Amino acid sequence: MSDKEKLIEVCHKVYAHGFVSAYDGNVSFKIEDNKYLITRSGVCQGEVTPDDILEIDSKGKILTGRGKVTTELKLHFYIYSKRPEIKSVLHCHPVYASAFAITGKGLTQNVFPEVILTLGKVPLCKYGTPSTEELPFSLEPYIARSFAFLLENHGAVTIGKSLDDVYYKMEKLEHASKIIHTASLLGKIHELPDDEVRKLLSISEKTYGIVQDERNVF
Repeated sequence: MSDKEKLIEVCHKVYAHGFVSAYDGNVSFKIEDNKYLITRSGVCQGEVTPDDILEIDSKGKILTGRGKVTTELKLHFYIYSKRPEIKSVLHCHPVYASAFAITGKGLTQNVFPEVILTLGKVPLCKYGTPSTEELPFSLEPYIARSFAFLLENHGAVTIGKSLDDVYYKMEKLEHASKIIHTASLLGKIHELPDDEVRKLLSISEKTYGIVQDERNVF
């Protein structure tokens, strides 16, 4: 499967799972240092075709494809500039994760081993107006360490080393958000003790190659 075909597959999965509606959301993939694939502006992710994928350079110039570049390009490029190992960025509005974001909450509780292993702490980033420099800069306090971000009154972003990676991080974020929300209705949420979290951090690095430290989860 080509990079473009994989990107289209991710777009369709994002829409099918209700992570976006209408023309919301965007996903990009870094082909090389000066070349990226990204969904064009104003397209439903569930209906993306090869004609809706733009190939752009590091300045946002369209190399191949037709249509407008998403106004959220600043967000994507900011992440790539700060995290050179990252190959893909996904921004969408999953219901439960976005609900945390609009109520001023990050996913910072040490509840699920699987979340600690692959996402770590999911911070709430201060609100920034979409399409402006405010939005990418809202990630500044967390960009060096985090792999998923909640955008206050907006939505969510995940970053990863492949298109599959960035999609499954978003799926895990939404799944965890849904469970935590449901659990909060039933009673007190029990967090993992610090010594167990430290064990998980060690496993994360050895098994998944994800280097974290205590700031990611505490």
